[in-house]
Formats: sequence, C-alpha cells, structure tokens
Amino acid sequence: MPADAPPLDKGQHPVWAIVSTALLAGFIWFVSGSWIVALAVIVGLFVHEYGHVLAMNRYGMGPARIYVVPFFGGYARGQRPPQSQWDGVKMSLAGPLFGLLAAVPFFGVWSLTGQTEWLVGAFAIAMVNLINLAPAPPLDGSRALGPVMAKVHPGLDKIALVIVGLVVVAWGLLNGFYFLAIILGIAVVGTLKRGLPQEGGRVLTVREAWFSVGLFLASLAACAAVAVAALTPLAGSIEGSVAFGLNYLGFTR
Repeated sequence: MPADAPPLDKGQHPVWAIVSTALLAGFIWFVSGSWIVALAVIVGLFVHEYGHVLAMNRYGMGPARIYVVPFFGGYARGQRPPQSQWDGVKMSLAGPLFGLLAAVPFFGVWSLTGQTEWLVGAFAIAMVNLINLAPAPPLDGSRALGPVMAKVHPGLDKIALVIVGLVVVAWGLLNGFYFLAIILGIAVVGTLKRGLPQEGGRVLTVREAWFSVGLFLASLAACAAVAVAALTPLAGSIEGSVAFGLNYLGFTR
C-alpha cells in the first residue's frame, strides 16, 4: 500500500453492530407488530448489503464492510471508488438482485408450516429491495440511473434525481412512510447542497448505458415478481396480489 494511501476501513465495531441491529429489529417489530417481519427485514438487509459487498470486492472496491444504522437500515462501504461508472452501476444493482435470495427460506418455512405470516416476511424482503430501486438519492436506483442520465446530458442527472427525490418524499408522506420520507428528504437537501457523489473512473459507453437501463428494469421486474409470488397465496389470484401490492405502495385506493 502506498505511504500516502488512506488507512483501510476496519468496519463497524462488533458490539455497536450488534446493538444497532437489535435496535433496528426492535423498531421494525414495534412498527409492524410481527417478529417474523422484523426478522425478514433484518435478514433481507444483510443479504442485500452483502450483494453490494460481493460486487465491490469483485470490481476492485474492497475489502468492503457492512454498517448497520439504528432505526434506519444499513449500507456497504468500499475502500475505493469503482474504476468505471459501469462497475458502479453493477455494484448498485447487485444489492437488490442478491437481496431477493433472502426471501427463499421464508417461502420454504411457509411451504412446510402453512403459516401465511412467513409470506408476509417474503413480501417485506421484496419491498426492501424494490424501494431501494427508487431513483432518489441515496437509494440504489439513483446510483444506477444517475450515470445514464448524465450520459444523455451533463447535469440532467442532478436535476432529474432531485425532482424524483422530492416526488418520493411526497409519496412517503402521503402514504404513511414517514421515516423513509424524512431520510430521503435529508438526502435530497444534501444533494442540493453538494450535488450527486461523483464515482469517478471511466464514463459509461452508449452500450453500457443501454445495459444499465436493462439491468435496472430487470431488477425492478425481479423484485415485483417476488412480491407477487408472496402475495398470490394470500390474495387468491395474481390479479388480486398485484392490486394489493399497488394499494400498499399507494398507487391505488
């Protein structure tokens, strides 16, 4: 390591990581009234962030670490920025895609016990990953689509993502996702002050920009498919599960 290189991030202290996880789990249990949903969100969070870690380590950004933030969630931190925006896009979307694997054991326990609350847990995992794909800072969707919009026109990424961020904040307030709205509101204000984080490295090629959009849409479809699969046994039909999911997200009443 060069003498002037910054020290490696040693990660979150294990004691604080345990305390933070317990506080987050307790908060989710209190809000949802279900220990299974709390377990699902915690498991989904760690699997989601580990997807980022795997991608960071694969593309030269590691060794990456996972941090848990009490009452909020978590994030993965690498040691260095990606070498290209394309690597950054893949790293951003690795979390939601890999995170869906956390739903597998919840489907498994439901199939063995018939207890539908495990399906609610699988749905919660799908929602954790789906909401992360919203193109609003600091969520994964903004980091995945930001370089694409900057490719279309310099500065478009900042304008579009701030507008989308404000829309998502309004959506959160109108639909009862107050905590999410507050966090995103803080992030939008920070984006207005500092601008979007610059990943550096080689910019997207036209081909990579198209692949980025395709990978983003595929991630959306995968999250939606898991959510529908979890809700269908509860709603009795695919149409009913779609309607329930849209209503949960506040798009229908």
